[in-house]
Order: sequence, then C-alpha cells, then structure tokens
Amino acid sequence: MANVNTSTKSARLETRVSQQQKELIERAAAYTGRTVSDFVVAQLEVAAKKVVDEYERMNLDKEQSRVLVDALLSPKRPNKKLRSALDEHRKRVESR
Repeated sequence: MANVNTSTKSARLETRVSQQQKELIERAAAYTGRTVSDFVVAQLEVAAKKVVDEYERMNLDKEQSRVLVDALLSPKRPNKKLRSALDEHRKRVESR
C-alpha cells in the first residue's frame, strides 16, 4: 500500500459518488483504519501511478531491445524528409 504524502496539502479534488459507492468506500476505509480521505487519496495514488507507468514505460522483447540499442549506438544520418521536418519544426516552434 502506498504511503499518503504527509506534506502540506493545499490542492483539492472533489467528486460525486453514488450512495452505494460511498458506503463501500467508508467500509473499506474502516477496515484499513484510515479516514475516508486518507483511504481515497492512497487508492487514487496507487491507481494513478499504475496508469502513468503503463503509458510511460516501454516493454520490449529481445529483438526490439537489440534494434533500439543498435539505433542508439549507431544512429543513421537523417534523410531529406527528416531534415525537412526539422526545418519546418524550427519555423513553427520557439525554443526557450
């Protein structure tokens, strides 16, 4: 179970739930000895970390890993289409 961050809490989330959902959440919080707020925040944090991890992590098989490492160690020179895309990007995007 994730630890609830004990730093100063200033941000707020609000949501509506059904009466059945509220009762279920209250029961679960009671079983774990937490307040409803602490229980909800802890569970949301676990779920959010799982979603972020799924979207930000690449799982490669052996062949995909080899291709990636080869590309990183021996990158190919950019072709005309890629150079053109970079030129277009530089015209449209301001870097800081």
